[in-house]
Amino acid sequence: MNIDSTPGWRWAPAWVLAFVALWPAPGYAEAVMVLGAFVAIIKLLLARFRGGAALLSAPAWALTSVLFFAYWLPEAVSALDAVDRGRALREAAVDLRYLPFLWLAAMAVADERGRRITFGGLAIILAVWTIDALLQAVTGTSPLFFGIDTIKHAISGHGMCSAEAAASADRLSGVLGPCNLKLGQVIASLSPFALYAVGKRYGVLGWCVAAAAIGSVILLAGTRASWITYALVLLWSGWRLLGWKKLLAVFAFGAIALAVLSVASPQVRERIERTTHVLTAGQAGVDNALSGRSRIWSAAWCMFREHPVNGVGARGFREAFPACDQQAGEIAAWGTGPALHAHQLLLEVLSETGAFGLLLWLAGAALAWRAWRYATVDARERARPAMLALAVTVFPFNTHLAFYSTFWGGLTLLLAALYAGSLLARQPQ
Repeated sequence: MNIDSTPGWRWAPAWVLAFVALWPAPGYAEAVMVLGAFVAIIKLLLARFRGGAALLSAPAWALTSVLFFAYWLPEAVSALDAVDRGRALREAAVDLRYLPFLWLAAMAVADERGRRITFGGLAIILAVWTIDALLQAVTGTSPLFFGIDTIKHAISGHGMCSAEAAASADRLSGVLGPCNLKLGQVIASLSPFALYAVGKRYGVLGWCVAAAAIGSVILLAGTRASWITYALVLLWSGWRLLGWKKLLAVFAFGAIALAVLSVASPQVRERIERTTHVLTAGQAGVDNALSGRSRIWSAAWCMFREHPVNGVGARGFREAFPACDQQAGEIAAWGTGPALHAHQLLLEVLSETGAFGLLLWLAGAALAWRAWRYATVDARERARPAMLALAVTVFPFNTHLAFYSTFWGGLTLLLAALYAGSLLARQPQ
């Protein structure tokens, strides 16, 4: 029997799409991921000696596994003498669950049917979330989050988010809700799937409409990191479809839209004004423009100096921060309490996993680039949305969410698996 044709494997795209669609309810998304990982490992153990290689090409097996271990091994080694060894060891052990799920995600895009369903499904999810966020911008309420919150109330007697947190939300939150203000980063990272799908089906006009809608949500979601991420997406995907002259017109339109929103939206205006503070003299202006991140980055560099080999331990930043905070006792730009993570990929890796971690991350990036460089034109074309989504998510000259957190780490690893699985897909028999 050809195990590739069994229902369990043909449902692989559904596992991936369910995992993403449930991100607004993190507990359920985690349950889907763990269940998918469990199903994958059981079926692989049963099928390994009965044609398991037909599920995924050998290079895809290798690249998916290598990218996972480039992420996980630094975490595991950092736990040996972490500032919070118990938590670090527990995090490293728990994160092993990602590996079989990544294999499942790579299998989901290993053939034409799977790629069509998975990439198309991601585009649809993003479109729904974008429309929902635009409705929130107009009405003040996200219909999707309202529905999720209502169901949560009916089940448990309390909502997804406290009234105090909801009242303090200072940006568009969309389906993720006011207690999870990551909409801008999520939409920006997944936007290549929607833009490529729309551009392929509806051409230049469709791409421009989709780019404007998604861009409006990202601007209103208010995180400048997502603005940079989305600008990179537009730059890379737009020039291939529009050419440089038309792309310049798109960016000019974006600048006008940003100016209009800075007048209409106090949140957008505040972030633009804060950004201009980087031009003022002195460290205080730079730190204000960066929302206090220069203080966090200084502490991250201190952690690396104190623990140069394997860092303070993955997710140990908050425990190590007070000892490295040069402005201890002063109220921080983010409020009270220690910083939770470095807010920058390279500094997060250096501070939490040391030079060993950075070397492995760079090795993973080099192997991912090597696979792209030696891939055929057709292979690059089918993997382009996943490649761009992964590249802009880990773009080092930006600020970032915590890559060793459950949410952002899971998103990044999923993109890595989709990239490996689509680039090194099985050849039709």
